[in-house]
Amino acid sequence: QVQLVESGGGLVQAGGSLRLSCSASGRTFSRYAMGWFRQAPGKEREFVAAISASGGTTSYTDSVKGRFTISRDNAKNTVYLQMNNLKLEEAAVYYCAAQIYGNRRNEYEYDYWGQGTQVTVSS
Repeated sequence: QVQLVESGGGLVQAGGSLRLSCSASGRTFSRYAMGWFRQAPGKEREFVAAISASGGTTSYTDSVKGRFTISRDNAKNTVYLQMNNLKLEEAAVYYCAAQIYGNRRNEYEYDYWGQGTQVTVSS
């Protein structure tokens, strides 16, 4: 069992930056690939970024490449999402999720989810 708690959301102007954190309980964090997803009002939840259990492999949705960076610290049981040059349309609730095995871009193949953290982007 893994419990995930996101933090770091808030209000930021377009073009600004935020760093989200996701802290995990338990001693098996390093076994899980981790992903970040987001859901804007009235839209489906979408994949943002993922990182392998070791941290050696990362993947991103095309729209955030070059602006967002996912990383993890297995000693601290934490995964991060550094978001730079945020756009208005990226306002959403951001969720982290943990996966033992599967397609990291597919939300249905994740085993555990956090409650989400709100990111608001103003003009």
